[in-house]
Order: sequence, then C-alpha cells, then structure tokens
Amino acid sequence: MSNWYSESSPLERRTFWASFGGWALDALDVQMFGLAIPALIAAFHISKADAGLLGSVTLFFGAFGGWLGGALGDRFGRVKALQITVATFALATFASAFAMSYTQLLVLKAIQGLGFGAEWACGAVLMAEIIRPEHRGRALGTVQSAWAVGWGAAVLLSALVFTSAPADIAWRILFAIGLLPALLIIFIRRGLKEPARAVAKEAEAPFLATLSGIFHRDVLRSTLVGGLFGIGAHGGYAALTTFLPTFLREVRHLSVLGSSLYLAVIIVAFFCGCVASGIISDRIGRRANVALFASACIATVLAYIFAPLTDGQMLVLGFPLGFFSAGIPASMAALFSELYPAGVRGTGVGFCYNFGRVVSAAFPFLVGFLSDHIGLGPAIGIDAAFAYSLVLIAVLLLPETRGKVFEVPAPTRA
Repeated sequence: MSNWYSESSPLERRTFWASFGGWALDALDVQMFGLAIPALIAAFHISKADAGLLGSVTLFFGAFGGWLGGALGDRFGRVKALQITVATFALATFASAFAMSYTQLLVLKAIQGLGFGAEWACGAVLMAEIIRPEHRGRALGTVQSAWAVGWGAAVLLSALVFTSAPADIAWRILFAIGLLPALLIIFIRRGLKEPARAVAKEAEAPFLATLSGIFHRDVLRSTLVGGLFGIGAHGGYAALTTFLPTFLREVRHLSVLGSSLYLAVIIVAFFCGCVASGIISDRIGRRANVALFASACIATVLAYIFAPLTDGQMLVLGFPLGFFSAGIPASMAALFSELYPAGVRGTGVGFCYNFGRVVSAAFPFLVGFLSDHIGLGPAIGIDAAFAYSLVLIAVLLLPETRGKVFEVPAPTRA
C-alpha cells in the first residue's frame, strides 16, 4: 500500500478503512446488477433497452444523491452523512430482492442510486480532509481501488449463486446479500472523528444556500468543467461495464464461469490502476495523470471491442483495459476536493463527481438501443470512446492542484 500508509496516524488509517469498506460494499451492490441483467431480462420479460434503463435510473438518481450527500456533509458533518448514505443504498439493494415487477425494481434502483451517489461524496471528502496533502492522491486512489474489491466480490458471488440456484431465484438471492454494507455503520460510528471544518459561518446558512454555493462566481468555472469531467468519466465507465458481462456471454459465447475469468482479469487490473494512478498523480500532477490514463483508455477500449481478437488475446488485453479505465475515477476525489473551499467542498465534490451521472445515465440505455442496430460490441466501443474523449477536453481546462493545503487545518492527529 506504499509508504504513505505506514506514515499515517491511527485516525487516518481508521478513516481510510471506513472509506475503503464503504466504497467496496457500494461497488458490490451496484455491480451485482450488471451481472444479473440476463436473469432480469428473462424474469420480467423486458428488452435490453429496458434493462439499460434500470442502470440509467441508478446513475441519474446517483447524481442528485451525490449533490445532496455532499451538501449534507457540509451542513451537518461528514461522518453523520456517511452513516445515512450507507444505510440508504444497502436497504434499497436488499429490498430489490423482493421486487415483483419491473416498475417496483425501477423505483428501488432509483433509491439505491440516491444512497450510492451520496456515499462516495461523503467518504471522499472525509478522506481528503483527514489525510495530509502530500499523501492525498495516493490515499484517495487506493480508496478508489476498493471498487475493484467490491466488483470482484460481486463476480464471485454471482458465479456461486447462479451455478447453485435457478436463475429466477438466483438474482433475488444476490440482491438480498446487498444488506451487508449496513454492518459498516457500526464501525463508522465508533472509529471515526469529524474533521475540522469552517462550520461556524456555514452552519447559519440555509441548506439550499449550501446546495447552490457551488454556482457562486468564485467557483463556477470549477463546477462547470468538473461536471464535464464527470460526464466523460462516468459515461465511459457505464457504457463499458454495464453490458460487458452480457457482451462476453452473448457475443463471445462464454459461460458464466468463463466470462467470470475475463472479468477477474479486468477487475485485478482495475485495482492496480487505481493504486498506480494515485501514485503517479502525486508525482507528476493531477492533469498530466488524467490525460495519460484517458488517452490510453480510448485506445484499449477500441482495440478490445473492434480488433479481431481470439479469446486468449481478449483475456490478455483485459488487463490494460481494466488498468487504464481505473486511472480516471481514481484521480477524481483528490482533484475535485482541491478545487473547492471548505464551506462547499462536500457539495462541490458531490456535484462534480455525480453530475456526470445525469448525462451518463443515457449511456447504458444508448448502448442497449444501438445494439439492436449495430450490434452490442460496436455500441459499447463507440459510446465509451466518445465519453473518455470528453475527459481529455475537461482536464485541459482545469488548474493543477497537486499538494494543495486546505485553508482549514486538519484535526489533531489521533
């Protein structure tokens, strides 16, 4: 985990593990949906476009959840907001196991999205304010790698459940397991400390003023460009991963276990890419790091989808695909946290990271729609490459923020 962890205080380590665990369990809940798409299509007799809409609704409401969750953190405290958001997405995922219709599942996915978006915003800003500036990129990049841990757990659970139970029951069992993240709340309550923040002035302001503070002229440029960054980052990831299990099974004709091997390579690479991105970001700067990973990601996505690869070559190429796709989200928490002052930091981070979900919510639906006309593979490749190109444009418009010292001092080391 590199030298930064050994140099961290007990409080920094507890905060790291709480944020890491929350993001891993968040990923577990969200990624189970993509793995269950074939079973959901059969269970509710829906089209791929309808299945894509379920993913789009989660992303769409995740955008509002992130904005709202970040503002809750600014107004009432990071730790308290983190507890509420973890409970929200865990309970919504669990309730999805009992959905009796497509409409019910659609509503529950929307609620899950609210908690999903809010949890990241609260955890990311909590980490950014607790960790010391020289380690911020590494620490937050490593926290982002927790997504790979949760994603991998979802793949393993999916393979186990779908090979042990009939498909019409297996997806319900899978979603019921989504209650596990609620246990993290106990650790959050006992182990974490609220970071020092400039709360005296902001506490007097109405909640709506906190929400709208990111549109003040002093930070408006950061908000607009950060939103564009979020569109590209989330659009590319959603276009690629939502239908990737379906692509491997229906286009490449791999079994559940066979496709799990391919996903495993991508997931391990995603973990490595997050950690590497954090290290590189602290060394060469936020902007150069993002530009490097975005350019490489475009090239590997197009090769993975369009090149005439054998199954073995696809397995090998899965590593750079996962590695480079990780570098963009791994850089976002540190970069966005450093763009805003303390009073609207949570709101700004939550908005920039999650605003992309409003627009990127269309990407899974478009992949499903376009697949009926040009095939699933080309639909994934074109959408993902376009989205990652937006990241390149956005990062050129943002300032370099590496090593920024927040105006509010970190709390006394515990």
